[in-house]
Parts: sequence; C-alpha cells; structure tokens
Amino acid sequence: MQGAQPRTEISHEFQAQIQYYRPSIHTRRANLTVKFQDLYGFTVEGNVDDVNVLNEVREKVRQQGRVWWALEASKGANWYLQPQISSEGIVVSPLKLSALNNAITLKKLIRKGIPPVLRPKVWLSVSGAAKKRSTVPESYYDDLIKAVEGKVTPATRQIDHDLPRTFPGHPWLDTPEGHAALRRVLVGYSFRDSDVGYCQGLNYVAALLLLVMKTEEDAFWMLAVLLENVLVNDCYTDNLSGCHVEQRVFKDLLTKKCPRIAAHLEALEFDVSLVATEWFLCLFSKSLPSETTMRVWDVLFNEGAKVLFHVALAIFKMKEEELLMTYQIGDVLNILQRTTHHLFDPDELLTVAFDKIGSMTTNTITKQRKKQEPAVMAELDQRLRRLNSFQSNDK
Repeated sequence: MQGAQPRTEISHEFQAQIQYYRPSIHTRRANLTVKFQDLYGFTVEGNVDDVNVLNEVREKVRQQGRVWWALEASKGANWYLQPQISSEGIVVSPLKLSALNNAITLKKLIRKGIPPVLRPKVWLSVSGAAKKRSTVPESYYDDLIKAVEGKVTPATRQIDHDLPRTFPGHPWLDTPEGHAALRRVLVGYSFRDSDVGYCQGLNYVAALLLLVMKTEEDAFWMLAVLLENVLVNDCYTDNLSGCHVEQRVFKDLLTKKCPRIAAHLEALEFDVSLVATEWFLCLFSKSLPSETTMRVWDVLFNEGAKVLFHVALAIFKMKEEELLMTYQIGDVLNILQRTTHHLFDPDELLTVAFDKIGSMTTNTITKQRKKQEPAVMAELDQRLRRLNSFQSNDK
C-alpha cells in the first residue's frame, strides 16, 4: 500500500479474494498447529479442525454472496438502501409494502452475513452513517483533519501511545501508513466530540473499521454513528459510566437467561465484568477472530447495541456445561478466552445468540439501563469523593 492509498482503497488488499486454506498433507497427518492469514490480514493460529471450519465458513460466504447478487439482479443494485424499519419491527416512517418487505428480507440476510465486498456500502446505509455524513459539507472530514493537524491534547498523546500497540504485526495496520490513517481517524473524532475525546478500546474498533471500509472518511463516519447513535451514551467518556451501566445490565441478563451459570459464577466470586468489559468496549474486536467479529458487527449496525448482549450471553451459553465444572476463577477465564479465540464459525455463535438466548427487545434493555443508572452514578460519585479525599490528605 503506497502513497495515498490509505485514504482511498484501504481494505482492497484484504477483500479481493475469499480464499480456501489448504494445510499440507504432513500437517493434516500430524494435526499440528498451523498459522495463516485471514481475510483481513490477521495471522490466525489454529489446528486442522479450525482450518476445516474456516473453509466451510468460506463456502457459506460464497453461497450467501450468490443470494445477494440474485437479489440485486431482481430488486436493483441498491435495493437495501430503502427506508428501514426499527429492530423491534415497528414502522418508523410511512413505508410502501415493498419497502417493508425489503427491510424484513434485509434483516434476515444480514444475520446470515453481508458479502465482504458489499459490507462498506451496506454498513453505511443501515447504520445511518451515510445520512449523518449528508448533513455536513462534503469537505467536513478533510477540513477537520487539516484543522487539528499539529494540535496536542491529552487525547492525542494517548492515541500516539496506543498506535503501535493496536494489532501489532498486522501487515498494514502496523506500518507507518497504517498508523497515520488510524491516527487521523481517532484524532479527528477526538476533536469532533470532546466529551468522548479518546478512550482506550476505540483504537481497536477504528482499526477494524479502516480494514473494512473503502476510505478513511467512511471509517470516520462509521465510528461517529457507532458512538453517537448505535451504542449507549457515555460508554467512552472519562468515567465510563455507560460501560458500567452495560455491565450491570449484562449481569442481570445473565441471571435471567443463564441462571445456572450465573449462580455458579457467583459462588466462585467470579465477576463477569472481568471479561465482558473488554468485549463491550472493543466490540469483541480483541476477542473473536476478525471474520467472526465482522459478522457480529453486521448485525450490530443494523439492529443496535442489544446485539452485544445477545453475543456475550451466547458465549457463556455455548460453554455452560464446561463452566459448571470449574472450581477456580482462572479456569473460567481460560475457558472463555479459548472459546472466543477459536470461534471461527460465526453461524454457530449467532445461532445461539438469537435462537437459544431468547428475545430481548431494545425497550427492555433501555428499561434495565434506567434502573441501573442511579446505582452506577452513586458508585462513581463515591469513588470521586474518595479520590478527592486522598488527594487532599496528600497535600
């Protein structure tokens, strides 16, 4: 990737082909651990079973692509850019029957996966990012980047510190060009929303957006709609109050949806936020294989933040019997980390998330958030008082 390519066709190199992995006959016989690059350029380590799963997934992606192309042929190239219905199935604007049918068809299709080559355009549409961008001058992003060039803030210093630690070893992200593109997106957004500024975790999210979207500007607007519309408010502010609320809501949902697991983990004094905080802040980008993460994000951008709860609960549900056999906190962590790192089949994960966890509406989760907010704010206020007290005593 040379010259100005990061500003134009960032992800082309990683989206050009859907390849099959073919371990050698010696590898197959020995069942050794193998390393290979996935669709987005990340080095993946797994055994031959993992390779077979990935090849099956790749074939499903090809088949799903044919479905999308057939619909484009019958409905028109941009049929999925029609007005959408909400994730609860409530019509949010007057829709013709054809548009309503398109919305229902689209929801089903997206749960089965968006073809990588169509992902940028579909994400921009269903998330609302394209609409958000249309409300400002075309030169907004370029003007913003020029305006903030050379400015130093606590956010820019933290961003510079985190750049080399963001997916080290990736063939494009971990290069001067990759670092520069990621820095522009993160610094630009830190000035767009000073309340958020920059929070660790956003570097991983923005990095994956750069690999998926076709331009830096598209990645910036996807980050903007994610933080301003898709996720709950205050998830990435200084005190992470929104994230604390999400963790409390998740614990309640785990008790309701997976009571045996919740009771067992409570007996072990295992706090699920030990794993779930990173899942929610990084949107699974540091935990799941990148191609599985993209499938989660497909649904996230179309159906909203409730998807994070579905997926997090599914990970626990998938390993319920194994988790119930644990006696140490370390064993729980090992099972969850091993499970997430080897979840190469997104259909397996999403089937559990939406078919076995049960229904969770956005309204239900919103009510749970409002219920938890007072306790979270009181706890954060108490922490601040203690901190101020310690600082006063030190003077």
